[in-house]
Amino acid sequence: MSRIHQLQTYSKHLKDSYFKLLEKSNSYRFIDETISDFAAYKAMRILEKLNKLNYLQR
Repeated sequence: MSRIHQLQTYSKHLKDSYFKLLEKSNSYRFIDETISDFAAYKAMRILEKLNKLNYLQR
């Protein structure tokens, strides 16, 4: 498996996780604020990793 393919696979995994956490954050916004905040924080951390990967793929 080449490095480019590994980076693409990892990027896809991170994007899926990011969107799943954003959806969870939005759905729990009015029900349980702590779950919403924690999901948003984790999504923010994943977005930082995605930005690093995008820089490496240039």
